[in-house]
This record gives sequence, C-alpha cells and structure tokens, in this order.
Amino acid sequence: MHVWLKLARFIDSLNQRVGQVLYWLSLIMILFGVYNATVRYLGVYIGRNLSSNAYIDAQWYLFGIMFMLGAGYTLRHNGHVRVDVIYGRLGEKTKAWIEVLGTALFLLPFCIAALWFSLDWVELSWRVREGSPNPGGLARYPLKAVIPIGFMLLFLQGVSHLIKAVAFLTGHRERLFDLAAGVEEKRI
Repeated sequence: MHVWLKLARFIDSLNQRVGQVLYWLSLIMILFGVYNATVRYLGVYIGRNLSSNAYIDAQWYLFGIMFMLGAGYTLRHNGHVRVDVIYGRLGEKTKAWIEVLGTALFLLPFCIAALWFSLDWVELSWRVREGSPNPGGLARYPLKAVIPIGFMLLFLQGVSHLIKAVAFLTGHRERLFDLAAGVEEKRI
C-alpha cells in the first residue's frame, strides 16, 4: 500500500501544480475581460473600434482551459458537488465505500469514455486547423487539445481518490479526506 499511497501523493502534487497555474490563468482571463470592456466603451466614445474578436475568444478559451484542467484539482480538494443530504450523515467507513464504488463504477469509466471519444474529435480539429467562426478570432484546435488532457488529469486524480479511500478502509490512513478541510494529510 505504501507504493500506492506514494503514487497518490504524486498525482495530488501534479494536480496541485496545475491548480496553481490556473490561478494565474484566471487573473489573465480577468484582465482580458477588463480590457475588452474598457476598449469597447472607449471606442464608442472616440468613434473607433479598439476591440477584437481575438480578445473575446482568448477570454472564453482561458475559461475553457480553467474548467477542463481544474476538474482534477477540484477533485483533489474534494470540491465537487455532492448530494449531501444523506452522505453527510453517514459514517466514515460508509463514505469510504461510497467513494470506492462511485469512483470505480462511475468516475473512472466516465473519464475513460470521454477521453476515448474526444481523441477523434480533437484529431479532426487539428487536421483541419479549426478556427473561430468569428472574424479575426483565434484558432480552436489548440483549445480542443485541452479536453483529453483535462479528462486525463481528472482520471489520475480519481485513481488517487480511489487509492486513498481503499487505504482508509484497509487501515493505512487515519482519515478519509483531510484536504477539503485544509488539514495536512496524516500518514500512518
């Protein structure tokens, strides 16, 4: 189990680093939005178009990148939405079993299917050098390459999630998920 927990820590570290990069991308996205709004109104005031569809596309593309790459980071911090009416009242062992079954039966197969079905779509986009339908917009094919990367990061984090739940059930971990509460993981 020690090797598996080491793998889980590596995956956690990878998604943590991706999340830190996404913090900066969110700032850049906000700056694009501020720029777009400012020059649009300034352009109306001076009678000249200062904005571009490329800036609008860039803002949307950054949002898409953040959404796709942030899924694994969000799972790492146990931040995905749950129906907590029943789950919150359950014991830790029951929660761990739900995590194992939900991850193994739903999350990981979904990630594999999404990854599999997205590859042809992404490859076609790269082959035709797909661009924005907006005049002066950006190329779309690099953005679409983020889709399988995002599902791969989510899949890896699901594997980490599964390892930690199994480790808890087998007595190799003291707590199920400490990261959501901001507590450093305790290792036994």
